[in-house]
Amino acid sequence: MTPFAIAGVQMYVNALQPNVDGMLHRLDILMMRFPWTQMVLFSELAPFGPLEKFKLPQQNEVIDKFCEAARRHKIWLIPGSMFLTHPEDGRVYNTSLVINPDGEVIRRYAKMFPFLPYEAGIAAGTDFCVFDVPDVGRFGLSICYDMWFPETTRQLTSQGVEVLLHPVLTGTTDRDAELAIARATAAQFQCYVIDVNGLGAGGVGKSLVVDPTSLVLHQSAGQEDMFPIEVDLSMVRRQRETGMKGLGQVLKSFRDRSTDFSVYDRSSGVDSYLSSLGPLEVPQQGSRAGLHVDVPANAEAEKLERGPHMGFGISPALGKTSGG
Repeated sequence: MTPFAIAGVQMYVNALQPNVDGMLHRLDILMMRFPWTQMVLFSELAPFGPLEKFKLPQQNEVIDKFCEAARRHKIWLIPGSMFLTHPEDGRVYNTSLVINPDGEVIRRYAKMFPFLPYEAGIAAGTDFCVFDVPDVGRFGLSICYDMWFPETTRQLTSQGVEVLLHPVLTGTTDRDAELAIARATAAQFQCYVIDVNGLGAGGVGKSLVVDPTSLVLHQSAGQEDMFPIEVDLSMVRRQRETGMKGLGQVLKSFRDRSTDFSVYDRSSGVDSYLSSLGPLEVPQQGSRAGLHVDVPANAEAEKLERGPHMGFGISPALGKTSGG
């Protein structure tokens, strides 16, 4: 057995004032209550909330505070993510840090798939995040929308990642779909998924811990929660060797595949359908994009077609009444 204790912190996130002191306060409480915790993960953009105007330079005193806390508690710490400005290209990246128990930043990961078109102006990272915890196993990091693209997890697990750390900020109606994706990811890639959402401006909660068989080990509700879970990485290795529940050996099947996927060759043309989907932009009121419907040339024509009373009129195309 290779046990390792990971705690998620689901906390209320303010959008207009810093949350750093609140994070450090909760971390202190967590470590007093559960001193056996070895790694702590906060939600996406927990330190300053979802507004880009609170971006910071890549080196700043807030990071120093998190490093000191990791060193003091002797834990691995992933303090969510922050908007950080790159010193060379000047672009803003949604960046997560991996801090070791010596208080050293050993990895920086920039979100690969910003939630476009809603996170316009945030640059996309290009480097994957993989790191080893000595004598324990291999960990990987992705941020929120990254998980909707299984290629990201495929890249990580093909490099041996056994635990996927996944800070999210989801305050939208697709959270249930995201939870389904988290469970599917655990089964598809035979890994633990630690999915931590925030509250308030940081999301709707429902944080999740899933094991490699897609079994939900813990799911938070809609209130603050800190949840240490001891994972067993020997279970990951066993599942990958013998298959999930002794059944599908999906990583080995992918390794031994007889097909290369031409869709990943941008010059192949097999993905030409995607070009027909139109631009990546925020939908507008009354948008009919993709519906291929006839729209009256102007409002007056529409009014004549509908008739003057209660939105009912005669449809010239159908010769019968129609509702508005």
